[in-house]
Amino acid sequence: KEVNYWKWIAIGFVGILVFTQLFDININSRFGSGRGLQANIVQNQDSVDLEKAVLPSGGVTLPVRWGDLGKQMIEAGVIDQEKFESLYARRGGLDEDAEKLLYGTNNGKLRIDEQNSGFLLNLLWAFGLANQNGILEEGPIQDLKYGGDVSRFASTGGWSLAKGDVMNHYSKHPFIVLTTEQQNLVERVSQNIYRPCCGNSTYFPDCNHGMAMLGLLELLASQGIGEKEMYEVALQVNSYWFPDTYLTIAKYFEKRGVEWGDVNPKEILGSAYSSAQGYRQILAEVVPPQSRNSGGGCGI
Repeated sequence: KEVNYWKWIAIGFVGILVFTQLFDININSRFGSGRGLQANIVQNQDSVDLEKAVLPSGGVTLPVRWGDLGKQMIEAGVIDQEKFESLYARRGGLDEDAEKLLYGTNNGKLRIDEQNSGFLLNLLWAFGLANQNGILEEGPIQDLKYGGDVSRFASTGGWSLAKGDVMNHYSKHPFIVLTTEQQNLVERVSQNIYRPCCGNSTYFPDCNHGMAMLGLLELLASQGIGEKEMYEVALQVNSYWFPDTYLTIAKYFEKRGVEWGDVNPKEILGSAYSSAQGYRQILAEVVPPQSRNSGGGCGI
């Protein structure tokens, strides 16, 4: 009897031990699931906050007036109206704002958002390609070590929406003429604005983003915008052209306790962050956000 007594005590003890372990696992599992859900909610909210800071849903108004530059480029043949309209007809057509920028004569300040970023990229690409500028005529893009044939670059040969040979428009049209001071400003700033699709600065505009940014810098300088604000505008525009890149960079700084509104645009646009090589270093430390549609491709 005494042996049976201790036997049942031992069985009871083991049963209690097993029960408490299972109960603890169940409780921890439930609480763990709750913590995971809470973490996901916080993470999602952080992503929303970053998007609001980097890519305002209402877009950004740029401190530069467009005037009738679209109309001038059509008249000069830089933009073939039929080709351009045909391209956008396949993309759903041009909206009223886009038509005003193309055909209007009294456009005010440009506004960029996620919907029109690709359209503005093409407009500024055409302008940067065609407007007369020393960077195109004497800059590194003309260096013989790159083959001596400027027409082979994506920013030149890739512009297939012109009338005739695109090189008949390359730096050929004085849509705006910069003063020496303004030209020096554009050259200085362009050498420190990189793009994550390659390792080159705007001073070497061998792709559409580089040529478009050059055009934007020329417009900004011609309308009296200073160097500090030029960097601010360039970062806003680059962010809409490369949303994944700049959301990731913003996340990188957030992890270090720095809000996007407090970063130095000149620093962010430099090679350490905005070049292809610099961005790869950021990716080694930060998981990028979910991919978004953007103007990140180097074609029309």
